Amino acid sequence: MKQQLPRREFLKLGGAAAVATALAPGLAFAGAGASLPKIGLQLYTVRDQIAKDMPGTLQRLASIGLQTVETAFWPKGVTVKDAAKALKDAGLKVCSSHIEIPVGDKKAAMLETAEAFNCKRMIWHGWPEDKRYSSLDGTKELIGIYNEASEFAKANGLQFGLHNHWWEYRNKVGGRFVYEWLLEGVSKDIFFEIDTYWVKVAGQDPATIINKFGSRAKYLHMKDGPARWSDSLPIDKPEPMVALGKGAQNVPAIAKAAKGNIEWMVIEMDVVATDVFEAIKESRDYLLQNRFAVD
Repeated sequence: MKQQLPRREFLKLGGAAAVATALAPGLAFAGAGASLPKIGLQLYTVRDQIAKDMPGTLQRLASIGLQTVETAFWPKGVTVKDAAKALKDAGLKVCSSHIEIPVGDKKAAMLETAEAFNCKRMIWHGWPEDKRYSSLDGTKELIGIYNEASEFAKANGLQFGLHNHWWEYRNKVGGRFVYEWLLEGVSKDIFFEIDTYWVKVAGQDPATIINKFGSRAKYLHMKDGPARWSDSLPIDKPEPMVALGKGAQNVPAIAKAAKGNIEWMVIEMDVVATDVFEAIKESRDYLLQNRFAVD
């Protein structure tokens, strides 16, 4: 039988959250937890492992405790239907999918992806750098293309999002950073997935950027490492990344900025020098233990 608190001590606690804690430890976090982002994993992180053993890789991710993933690209010969079956067999759900811009013959591919994964959020991965971002006219042209893609997605019951790299936060056109033109110019139906690592590589503060985007940003790519510019980046050779909390990123500040608007924290590592599954597990544990996100 639980010992009851004396009335005087009970009243001293004050406030609903404190009372909830006294009555049922952990209950006070329920309200806060409801506004925390959920954890996902960008499967690009384990692309090499998937190429060797897709079912085994997905099963291992599930054994780590992951419940949700964000898809990217599949090995040659693997259809989205094949991938969807493997994900289902592993008990993994899909929160979003990286796709090509749905224009022309890419429209059908987006619809097929959405149906196969039972997923409504389609994200333009954004690689490689489009040289149109080097001019204001080019940036405005891209904004028009993104808006067209969003209209197509919306007409089919889907949502279209944009994922960044470093150039949107390094390139200035018309006296402003490219990301500022995007935030102002693209349709309000378009959401943003902020890659916090590339933001920092570009010399910007991720927490400040997250606050600036507010409710327009629904996803964060969470990755850690040196987070510095190197001339090898444009040829897709970043320095090895590390588990969250072990690199240059100020993850607590990012988590504080994320609370309330960000729905998903998607763990991602482009390349690691250690065991990738261990780095994934450490990253998930770090987010959970610090109550930065929930499963």
